[in-house]
Amino acid sequence: MTAPEVLVIGEALIDIVRREDGHREYVGGSPANLAIGTARLGHRTQLLTHIARDERGERIARHVRDEGVDLHERSWSARRTSTADAEIGPDGSATYRFDLSWELPRGLDTAASVVHTGSIALFVEPGGAAVLDLLASLPASTLVTLDPNVRPSLLPDHADALTRFEAAASRCDLVKLSDEDVVWLYPGRSLEQVLAHIRALGPAIVVITRGADGAVGDAGNGAVGVRAYAGGVVDTISAGDSFMASLVSSLLELGPDAMASRLPGALDRAARAAAIAVSVAGANPPTRAALDAYAGERPFHASATEERAQ
Repeated sequence: MTAPEVLVIGEALIDIVRREDGHREYVGGSPANLAIGTARLGHRTQLLTHIARDERGERIARHVRDEGVDLHERSWSARRTSTADAEIGPDGSATYRFDLSWELPRGLDTAASVVHTGSIALFVEPGGAAVLDLLASLPASTLVTLDPNVRPSLLPDHADALTRFEAAASRCDLVKLSDEDVVWLYPGRSLEQVLAHIRALGPAIVVITRGADGAVGDAGNGAVGVRAYAGGVVDTISAGDSFMASLVSSLLELGPDAMASRLPGALDRAARAAAIAVSVAGANPPTRAALDAYAGERPFHASATEERAQ
């Protein structure tokens, strides 16, 4: 593989999805889902994760490779492959219990245009501190994206988690949070206040997803919103990851300035990606073809060059 366009750093695990009629296992983990999402959207993607050479680890490796994601050779460093036990509620929402470990090798170099991280990988030690150090060491030309995807059960110390998140956000070009992340990280603050606060840390673009209520974003000209698309919900396992994958794709193809000026369109495209993802079981981000077909009109991105010229 030539140099990746997107390097995703974070956990890959097995989601054990439990429903009333039994359980099934899927490859999951927010960063792994996002890596598959950007690959399905046509971007050269590499995943740096932490898996073991056990049956589940080999299954993860086969799955991401089959999706066109390059698995970083230093990902094989775990003693066991992590799992997430996901209980699916009547509304399709998932509640998780984790059995995991996370570490990151030191001394990594990357030539990727975009580096993405977040979720468990940013907060769980010993790997979390290494992720933060890596972000700080990246050249200024590297675009950085972040989705904290907060798991409160794994983060007993709110102050430490907030400090870690804000340190990472200060190096980012794009940050996406869910409204649940906002409630936990910034209790009592409005979405508009949180958007402005995080933008002041450094990111050019900040987005907050709101589930069925859509999403809101700020790129320096005030908050703009987008409605969610209606449709059947099987489960919400990869809704946020599919939304984020579309945002990363837009950032990569347009660049921060052009994406900021076209933020409503980028948010709408991401909302369509999330709508497709929740219509099927497990972590299943849309392909570019599916996303374009769902729009029912000319794709948001004809090409990076054409978009910049418009």
